[in-house]
Amino acid sequence: MLDQVWFSHIRRPSRYLGNEINAIRKDPASTEVSILLAFPDVYEVGMSHLGLKILYHILNSYDWLAAERVFSPWVDLEKELRDRHISLHSLESGKPLSDFDILGFSLQHELCFTNVLSMLHLSKIPFLSEQRVHMRPLIVGGGPACFNPEPVAGLFDAFVIGDGEEATLKICEKVREAKNNKPTSKEDLLHELASIEGVYVPSFFKAQYDKDGTIRCIEPLKETYEKVEKAIVSDMSQSPFPCRQVVPFTGLVHDRLAIEISRGCTRGCRFCQAGMIYRPTRERNPAWVIHNVAEALKLTGFEEISLLSLSSGDYCSIGQLLKELMDRQSEEKVAISLPSLRVESMDPGWFDQIKRVRKTGFTLAPEAGSDRLREVINKPLTNMDILNMAREVYGAGWNLIKLYFMIGLPTEQHEDLEAIIHLAEAVTHSAKGRGKKAKLNVSVATFVPKSHTPFVWLPQLPFEESQRRIQFIQSALRGKRVRVKWNQPELSWLEGVFSRGDRRLTEVLMEAWRLGARFDAWGEHFRMDLWKEAFRRSGLNPEFYLHRLRSTEEIFPWDHIKSRVKKSYLEREWRKALEGKITPDCRERCLDCGVCDHKKIDPVLFKDWTPPLRVEKGMTERRPREARKYRMTFSKTEHARYLSHLELLRLFIRAFKRAGLNLIYSKGFHPLPKLSFASALPVGTESIHETVDFDLYETMSIFSVKEQISRQLPSGIRVIDVEDITTQKKASRTEESHFRVTLNGLQIQVTDLEVFLKSKHFPIAKTHKGRKKTINARSMVKSMDFIPPNGIDLVISHNSGPQLKPADIIKGVFHLSDDETSKIRILKTKQVIG
Repeated sequence: MLDQVWFSHIRRPSRYLGNEINAIRKDPASTEVSILLAFPDVYEVGMSHLGLKILYHILNSYDWLAAERVFSPWVDLEKELRDRHISLHSLESGKPLSDFDILGFSLQHELCFTNVLSMLHLSKIPFLSEQRVHMRPLIVGGGPACFNPEPVAGLFDAFVIGDGEEATLKICEKVREAKNNKPTSKEDLLHELASIEGVYVPSFFKAQYDKDGTIRCIEPLKETYEKVEKAIVSDMSQSPFPCRQVVPFTGLVHDRLAIEISRGCTRGCRFCQAGMIYRPTRERNPAWVIHNVAEALKLTGFEEISLLSLSSGDYCSIGQLLKELMDRQSEEKVAISLPSLRVESMDPGWFDQIKRVRKTGFTLAPEAGSDRLREVINKPLTNMDILNMAREVYGAGWNLIKLYFMIGLPTEQHEDLEAIIHLAEAVTHSAKGRGKKAKLNVSVATFVPKSHTPFVWLPQLPFEESQRRIQFIQSALRGKRVRVKWNQPELSWLEGVFSRGDRRLTEVLMEAWRLGARFDAWGEHFRMDLWKEAFRRSGLNPEFYLHRLRSTEEIFPWDHIKSRVKKSYLEREWRKALEGKITPDCRERCLDCGVCDHKKIDPVLFKDWTPPLRVEKGMTERRPREARKYRMTFSKTEHARYLSHLELLRLFIRAFKRAGLNLIYSKGFHPLPKLSFASALPVGTESIHETVDFDLYETMSIFSVKEQISRQLPSGIRVIDVEDITTQKKASRTEESHFRVTLNGLQIQVTDLEVFLKSKHFPIAKTHKGRKKTINARSMVKSMDFIPPNGIDLVISHNSGPQLKPADIIKGVFHLSDDETSKIRILKTKQVIG
């Protein structure tokens, strides 16, 4: 696929290459079991997910086991694969999905289910488990959506409920045993998997329904297998962590080094499923965090660290940890972000640490606009607390704050919506002295009741009412220096159906997919009309799942799946919510939710940690460093031709960091490395002569620079030469670029070339960001020669003003169609720098 001429015209082709730094490739002949970690969304989303990186690292640490990756192809590539009858395949080895022993799908939310179907269909794998009679491939799901997997239970052979590190490895071990003890049936293997803690085999349970659509009973079909309790990793500091993380070419949604400092949260927010299903709080040792951050930065070259937790500010030693990390990393221009902060646990003293390199984002999550409603959801936070923190954030130099709210929370009244507006206005007023620089983003989403939470019995806000409330907030804040964003109510509508749905929804899902539903989490692709038609054809009413007040006696579709939080505890919390009563954090005192056994499972906290003493650098080590400027010549060929200019820039910056080469950075609020390319090469164009200039804070031999950076570059990028240009006073610029165009059998008219060369003005239209510009191609072309039988030599002069790509020039001169243009191959052979 990567060598097909059409592939360079796919959007962001770099997401499909699979030759990233730290990607692991194993010889299939030397392994016994293969597992494909499948993420049903695009690469940029999937590679932002730490769980996938953790499993990739753990599983590949065993010689007998090979773990590879695959992501949902974007709609353009899906169409090409379907039209050309090409199977979806893994990034590392290029094997079709059907050739793996296990497909492990990460189900992070309910809106990814149609993408699972697309990936199976592109691999010619039957959708339903009962249709797959053979042991291979075994389809396994994991992730938070698996705490109610019933709407997709018919698609999967098994699910991992809870922490996946140990359970996934045990599944692979069972498959290994089954392969070595032939013959083994799929049924026998599933019986073995059912013995693993946290593994749910849906075919061993059957739901019976009453006439009103509710569940009469859930019948176990296997003796001694009546419920499934979630798997828990009790000691996070002993759990393996991927320091050698895959370094992507393309920009990710969260493009940074992610390190999990804590798992679980016991604040007890009643709307929050994660806070219930990931209990208890288990912190990692701060010394472990510091060591692994340093090691991972050496191996990846990332420019930012993200300290992950459901509530980073609740980490017991967060203040000391922040200072210690910044003391060690600020000189390397590594920034730190805390993506999940609670206002009540924030300390303004942290701001000075976070902004030592650059200011990362600040999001505050009041969730509700009024103090009263926050008591209902068990978030004891006042508007005064929020305003005081906003003043601190703006006062520390931040220009942008983001506030996150939900609408449709239980007992919400119109006064609570007005409170959102008043709070947003008050936050903007708290930015006195910041002038027009101070900005506020308000994000609004519709509350979706989830399984295993205290609000699971309650109806969801109707779709039309969600629209009305969002419009009310948007209108009230228009023109008040507040930017309002919202999650589309249509998405919350579908999420709500599947969050508390049952097995009857599988048919609705497959019907919606057949009608064309894809990428439902992407607002521009969501089609509510398709889903409504799918419900109609399947004879199910979505309102049944959304708008009923459930009885406390009702059997839920997931009642045989245990988060270990007792149902009686959830009911008690619901009652307390209606009374506006607060439940304290249980990290200090057990509230008997049912998760901890106080033997193996208990909260793990590091309260009294003191950073180790470090010897300060002596004065002789602080002398001014000498700055040197270098120029590197390199080639960019083979699959590296699919890297964009920005991706190439990111690749080199991280390669320099991994190589230990001390790049010089600019000054200011957002320091950038002093590194510049002579020209930007179009995606899909190869080159055997590119140059990049960079500044280092050290004098090194040309050989050392070349050797160190060469070891950190992927296949397709090769360093040809390095020279020291420190004494060069005049700024250099590219004057000419030489290209060889291979026509790949296209028939052209040489007379077209003659007409072009004789003309003084040859306009070619160029579209950029939706705008058309007409550029005189003749003024750009120094020479163009036809080289029989199948080539063209093209020399472009780089004048000031808009430029055309070589492909645009060839297309315009020879009147080629888009399809014909996609067949040519372009190689840059030389650039002249003046």
